[in-house]
Amino acid sequence: MLELETPVGLARVRLEEADSPRAALVLGHGAGGGIDSPDLAGATSAAREAGFTVALVEQPYRVAGRKSPAPAAQLDAAWAAVIDAVRTDDLPLITGGRSSGARVACRTAAATGAAGVLCLAFPVHPPGRPEKSRLDELDGVAVPVLIVQGSSDPFGMPPEAPDRTLVKVPGNHSLTGDIGTLRGAVGDWLALRA
Repeated sequence: MLELETPVGLARVRLEEADSPRAALVLGHGAGGGIDSPDLAGATSAAREAGFTVALVEQPYRVAGRKSPAPAAQLDAAWAAVIDAVRTDDLPLITGGRSSGARVACRTAAATGAAGVLCLAFPVHPPGRPEKSRLDELDGVAVPVLIVQGSSDPFGMPPEAPDRTLVKVPGNHSLTGDIGTLRGAVGDWLALRA
């Protein structure tokens, strides 16, 4: 576990290095969870099998023991600082995460030079509040995107779009309904990016 200073506090990174990496994947956690969620574990496993080095990022607010996420600008600043610290310039970089972590990766894709974004359970809107859409964050990504979404996710279902692959799995926002399908989708998509 690496500890990295960011403009908004200390972040932690669990680095799972491939022997001969083809690319790198940096993943962030959801708002109330950590880096050990089942869907992040499944994506990490698929990425490792595809020859990716994986960095799992724990945001400073979680390292400090807070449950509520920091404001978006702070999350994005910490994320960019971690990517700068762990990036290997000779490897293609894919960024992503689950829920809130997916939003951070979308908002910062251009600034971090991501070649693609992996979204696990992208929260299209707060539950029961479709008028509070966050689709602008997803629509603003100019590189290929993979979204793995629970078919009954109360945070909504992203629409199909050019350069956006949507894979629906049984279940809700936790994405625990079919980890095998999640792993397969992530592995197949990442194999095209390295």
